[in-house]
Amino acid sequence: MALVIIAAVVLVQLVIANSDLTGTLGAVASMWLAAHLVPISIAGQQLGVLPLAPAALMVWATAHGTAQITPSRGSWFVIRWIVGSALGGPLLIAAISLAVVHDAASVITVLQTPNALRAFSGVLGVHGLGAVIGVGSRVGRRELERMGLPVWLTDTLRPAMIGMAALLSLSCAAVAISLIVHWGTMHELFGITDSFFGQLSLALLSLLYLPNVVVGAAAIAVGSSAHIGFATFSAFTVFGGDIPALPILAAVPAPPLGPIWVALLIIGAAAGVAIGQQCARKPLPVPIAFAKLAVASLAAAVGLALLAIAAGGELGNFGHVGVDQATFIPGAFFWFFVIGGLTVVMAGGITPRLKPVAKPTEPAPASVDQQDPISESLDLQPDEDGDPGADDVEESRIDGPVDEPDAEPVTDVESQPEPAPPPPPVKPAPGVEDVEDLMFVDADIEADVIQADVVHAEDDQPPSR
Repeated sequence: MALVIIAAVVLVQLVIANSDLTGTLGAVASMWLAAHLVPISIAGQQLGVLPLAPAALMVWATAHGTAQITPSRGSWFVIRWIVGSALGGPLLIAAISLAVVHDAASVITVLQTPNALRAFSGVLGVHGLGAVIGVGSRVGRRELERMGLPVWLTDTLRPAMIGMAALLSLSCAAVAISLIVHWGTMHELFGITDSFFGQLSLALLSLLYLPNVVVGAAAIAVGSSAHIGFATFSAFTVFGGDIPALPILAAVPAPPLGPIWVALLIIGAAAGVAIGQQCARKPLPVPIAFAKLAVASLAAAVGLALLAIAAGGELGNFGHVGVDQATFIPGAFFWFFVIGGLTVVMAGGITPRLKPVAKPTEPAPASVDQQDPISESLDLQPDEDGDPGADDVEESRIDGPVDEPDAEPVTDVESQPEPAPPPPPVKPAPGVEDVEDLMFVDADIEADVIQADVVHAEDDQPPSR
């Protein structure tokens, strides 16, 4: 697919330029190598600053293809064949492209054959990265767990990727705002050609180089600097110089530098917040939480540095284009770790320290001086063998009771049953003023008995005449 698209672009450009098709195959092969970040040389000038967009598309296509055919529980034998297939085809095309460019250089004298080692390493790096991403997305976590790595170490990849994505996305927004501010400069750069196809080609070339400019803006956002030859740009100072007439480069700051560019440092702080939030998703103890953040920050900083190396290179008479690596990695790590650490603490990414639970205190054993109440009542004294009052107890059993009163039995208070609660008071019936009116006393019962005896006695007497 890449070869078909590149061939179509080359043919359209040659037709627009009213050129013959003599060097078509050489141009197609050179552009295919350039899409893999392989420097090409034309008329003795090396073009080492190549657009990142085609290489990013190659990485995505390789990762997508390998992820689709990689089984989640596949053996290493199957995985090796998948990775080998993902690398074998591009390496074969790279060898053919080198041969085609070498053959075309004999006809087109301004075209030089690229370095073979650099060509194969570039193709291997682009497709190898895509294969690792694609296969790793399916079996990466399983293999890391099999290696015995701690779980928190395997979870550092996601925060690192999100931190990089946040920094690059915000830097892209800053580039878009800068293009709007420098709209007049961009319009002048588009005016170097009057033809529609020429301006369309400049627009497409600017889109292809947009990732390169975004990486430079990310370097400025973390406190580092980017340079195009002698022209140097940072958030604090700007040194002017000659820059290529590419419309996308209208976004670079022009001297004198205003204070608004210092606001780019907010982008670095926002990226630190993003990586801290991802590290705080699973609360961990303090040492492990900051170790996880440090590993993620270092991985993100190294990834950005490798991306900056791929985005830079030699650019003919302009000199070297790239970022200051001596300050880029420390600056990115500083924002990721310091601001990310504050975010981890504030977002609850640290587990609270558990307070030690006090052990229940056991009751102290009774001292020897404390005597049993029964022993005190019987006036028992310990013998030489240590048995308290054993002989005295035997004598008391033989000789009879002692003069002193018997000791009352000691009862356990806890073993006695609790007294039953008193019954609830009886409410008087309606119409009765007092409960005592309903009760019979002994006097009432005796009066009733006497009255009944009198009635029976009267009944037993004979009737009077």
